[in-house]
Amino acid sequence: MEDPDKKTEVVLLACGSFNPITNMHLRLFELARDYFHETGKFKVIKGIISPVGDAYKKKGLISAHHRVTMAKLATENSDWVEVDDWESSQSEWLETLKVLRYHHQKLLSPDPTNSLQNAIPLTKPGRKRKQEPNRHDPIKKKNQSPDIKSVPQVKLLCGSDMLESFGIPNLWKLEDITEIVKNHGLVCISRAGNSVQKFIYESDILWKHKNNIHLVEEWITNDISSTKIRRALRRGQSIRYLVPDVVQAYIEKNNLYSPESEDRNAGVVLAPLQKNASDSRN
Repeated sequence: MEDPDKKTEVVLLACGSFNPITNMHLRLFELARDYFHETGKFKVIKGIISPVGDAYKKKGLISAHHRVTMAKLATENSDWVEVDDWESSQSEWLETLKVLRYHHQKLLSPDPTNSLQNAIPLTKPGRKRKQEPNRHDPIKKKNQSPDIKSVPQVKLLCGSDMLESFGIPNLWKLEDITEIVKNHGLVCISRAGNSVQKFIYESDILWKHKNNIHLVEEWITNDISSTKIRRALRRGQSIRYLVPDVVQAYIEKNNLYSPESEDRNAGVVLAPLQKNASDSRN
């Protein structure tokens, strides 16, 4: 029997619009947890859904308040997946890396304050204790290994579309991609026969850190997407069994998706494209 104490603890973090959350989003967590547990080396202790803020400016993105509420309704019966509204409550769009750093810092610190100051790059385990007096250094070194072992790894959970979006110019910063795959790790759910492995092979950054990219094949294929859900709603078609019943009821009660809502942010440049294109010019 495997000793559970020797397993690496993992927290799965999914970032995205969740506009609206679907059964497929929830399945990603189940598929990833099964994969990790079947390796015998990992123990998934938590799943976190982090909806993006309104400042992301994606076309058709309804308010974060509604998206967070629907995600909380969808996970109310889960004993391990929860919703975190820190990212969605920020006034400015945040890079995914900053969200990963924030949740990593939250695990390191027993009482983190919800601020960007805590979302620091953690290139070295134990960096947060740098400011301690020098006289504590020997103690710090002595206890460093157990401390590191006890801190769960926060891995970014995504579908193959997010992984392949790394190749879209100005959508991601190369240094962000590097830190995500090097320091945190990716868990990518892909359909059997998908070209994700080819995409990783053709990327020098991803190939270098391929051992920290976990590819999980989805054998029971599920093609549900938020885009298709919104299209069905605009056309007055049923979305039952595509989203949790409580989410469907919330959408209907608040009349959330319409041709008007789909035009929201039309013609507005996506926040990361705007920011990264601006940074590359400076």
